[in-house]
Amino acid sequence: MTLVALSASYGAGGSRIGPVLAERLGVPFVDRAIPTAVAEQLSVPLDEAVAHDEQTAPSFIERMLGGFLGSDTGAPTPLPAQAMSGEDFRRATEEVLCRQAETGEGVILGRGGAVVLREHPQALRVRLDGPVERRVRQAMRIQNVDEETARRTVRQLDRAHAAYLKQFYGVDVDDPTLYHLRIDSTAMPLEACVELIVVAARSLTPGS
Repeated sequence: MTLVALSASYGAGGSRIGPVLAERLGVPFVDRAIPTAVAEQLSVPLDEAVAHDEQTAPSFIERMLGGFLGSDTGAPTPLPAQAMSGEDFRRATEEVLCRQAETGEGVILGRGGAVVLREHPQALRVRLDGPVERRVRQAMRIQNVDEETARRTVRQLDRAHAAYLKQFYGVDVDDPTLYHLRIDSTAMPLEACVELIVVAARSLTPGS
């Protein structure tokens, strides 16, 4: 029974590492299933749940958080009142994560999983990150985007994800106590990062 919560900054390769890690560990990769489960739970269209998902386009995250924080004059107009609220999304996502955690297995990418499951005795919490310039270059290669797009997305998603965790959980995404393992996944091949996490997952003492 192996459960891993991956927190990955943009350009750190989480979307590549997550599925390969799940395959190596023989557990489900639940990244794509989360918006579907949230949509079913909230009885909203799937595309609305996908739009609210933590890993979606930075412009939407910026707009969503601008509505919550109300302090960013550069953010676009807040979400309309009839749209699914961020609190609804957060609560439903947490319930999906906790149901997955109850199975004792899986690789969960993003969605604040490392924070939501920080008290779970079996969950290995991992942070994938790296210097901005190296993440920009890696994003260009992995996502097949130009430098301007990669640089803008790194800036926007770094800001949005930090605000997401601060607003809903009162934590700093860079707080080392949130994670068992922090990896600079721009400094070594992604395959090596997978191997490091596999070893850590199999070595974790429950409740540590």
